[in-house]
Amino acid sequence: MKALLGKSGVLKILALGMFTALVPALSWASEITASSPVPISASGDWWHWPLILLVVTFLMGIVAVLGGVGGGVLFVPIISGFFPFHLDFVRGTGLLVALCGALAAGPGLLKANLASLRLALPVALIASTMAIVGAMVGLALPTHIVQLALGGTILGIVAIMLSAKKSAVPDVKEADALSSALRICGVYTDQSSGETINWKVHRTIPGLLTFIVIGFMAGMFGLGAGWANVPVLNLMMGAPLKISVATSKFLLSITDTSAAWIYMNKGCVIPMMVVPSLIGIMLGSLVGVRLLKVAKPTFIRWMVIAILLFAGIKAVTKGLDTMGIM
Repeated sequence: MKALLGKSGVLKILALGMFTALVPALSWASEITASSPVPISASGDWWHWPLILLVVTFLMGIVAVLGGVGGGVLFVPIISGFFPFHLDFVRGTGLLVALCGALAAGPGLLKANLASLRLALPVALIASTMAIVGAMVGLALPTHIVQLALGGTILGIVAIMLSAKKSAVPDVKEADALSSALRICGVYTDQSSGETINWKVHRTIPGLLTFIVIGFMAGMFGLGAGWANVPVLNLMMGAPLKISVATSKFLLSITDTSAAWIYMNKGCVIPMMVVPSLIGIMLGSLVGVRLLKVAKPTFIRWMVIAILLFAGIKAVTKGLDTMGIM
């Protein structure tokens, strides 16, 4: 009984339960091989793709935690670039991968008074609406166009990661009229320093307009939007870094849900891809949290940048190859 209550026992039970959930999903997938998004060989060995996906997403979950990036940002470019899955199914799964982490973290962030509802709600209204539009546009466009745009977006994310600076507590001298009317402000205690911080935001209108583009891209590419949310909330609007990160994570639970329904309605979300991806990401994240204590952040950051750069170039070349240019 003590063994079951220990950490290793809990992890074994969790892994066994997840494997049990995986079996019926894989069995169901075998019934749809005629219309599967994965190339099926004559021998019928379709099952090796979900298993490979499980291993890759496990490693991806580790890297995502160590690199401080969302799983969706790594999932879509890597899986679409190096796996034979159709891009529509990859994007639908990518949204659920990002959504899973956001839903798990959201309640704790709200309870800790780090995620701000007053900051999140107006942003979520705009971003989720545009995510629906982006998902509809992305599904309507030819795949090679979306692939090229995805590659360009990933390379843009690499540029942002290389150049973006972060300010723990930006100096906002005065809140603007809109943020004052919406009462977007708050107080939180930084546990690392014990300091109580009163924060407010400015440049609210430019920030909200920027989320039109961010929400559209999140829905179109299935990336989630944490990579863009944090710089806008922190550097443009002046929210403290911890508030920006926590609110961004909470935002994903709203934005990605809106776009995910579009992909589900179009039949672009299937258990054969979603189940192993979510299991791999979650188990990898558990390992990543433990490794985070000893990992060197600088090395991990450059590793994530290198992976995204390679995946972005691969997406561009794949789109050009589909067009017959390469």
